[in-house]
Amino acid sequence: MSDNVHRAGFAVILGRPNAGKSTLLNALVGAKLSIVAPKPQTTRTSAQGVVTLPDAQIVFVDTPGIHKSSTLLNRRMMDAVRAAADAPDVALFLIDALAPASPDDLRAVDLVKKTGAPAIAVLNKIDRVSPKPRLLALIERYRAMHEFAAYVPISALRGDGLDALRSEIIARLPEGPALYPPDYLTDQPERFIAAEIVREKILRFAQQEVPHAAAVMIESWEETGNLIRIAATIYVERPGQKAILIGAQGAALKRIGTLARQDLEQFLGRKVFLQTFVKVRPNWREDPEFVAATDWRGMIGM
Repeated sequence: MSDNVHRAGFAVILGRPNAGKSTLLNALVGAKLSIVAPKPQTTRTSAQGVVTLPDAQIVFVDTPGIHKSSTLLNRRMMDAVRAAADAPDVALFLIDALAPASPDDLRAVDLVKKTGAPAIAVLNKIDRVSPKPRLLALIERYRAMHEFAAYVPISALRGDGLDALRSEIIARLPEGPALYPPDYLTDQPERFIAAEIVREKILRFAQQEVPHAAAVMIESWEETGNLIRIAATIYVERPGQKAILIGAQGAALKRIGTLARQDLEQFLGRKVFLQTFVKVRPNWREDPEFVAATDWRGMIGM
């Protein structure tokens, strides 16, 4: 920006499942705050990622994909989307440039309209779009649905177009001081991020119905010198899902644990000893108390 003022505010990231919202948040913040997997409904709740620049502070809010609610867990996910979309300063509507047109697109745009904020249409995955004139047709399609403030083509995975996107966001933030200290990165506690990292590996490597039937809870967290000992319990809904998750002679669970530990050590900057257990909790996705406990807001103060 060249107006010599400081700007600060909230930018909510909205979009349909698998549009790349979490990949975009991680790319913009420069840290892995949200897990990423090639399956819908990977993100289950909203979370902040803060970018502090000399002339601005942007508080990004990642959200679950906009989808129809079929279970209590799904309904809570959509509640998180609607809460995050309540009066942000800027709304980013992330569009998968490779996805076919769907009636659900208009439903998602309607939620963007309800924010009442300037909305930027962000066309993601442009590195895989060919021929490029397809982007113009996509822009015209969304222009017919809503008067977006800007259209920005990006590749969240490769980092293309992110500087232009940041500039468009900052131009629409209100003037004001930073909302958080300069070293503030996220509102999520480390325990929750650790649980999500374990869940990411389940999403990536488990098959059949297991990924969406799995929840991860951190049971203990002990820090001694340069070592963190973490015990995580993975909950599934049926014995058959437990057997799939553990695998023959425990091979599947060992792979998940090893990959999660490697990511945890990189994120925490310390050695990690990770223990993983699997338990069956029937129909946990319809259990209000358990679903609430899986949200990071229930881990504050732990």
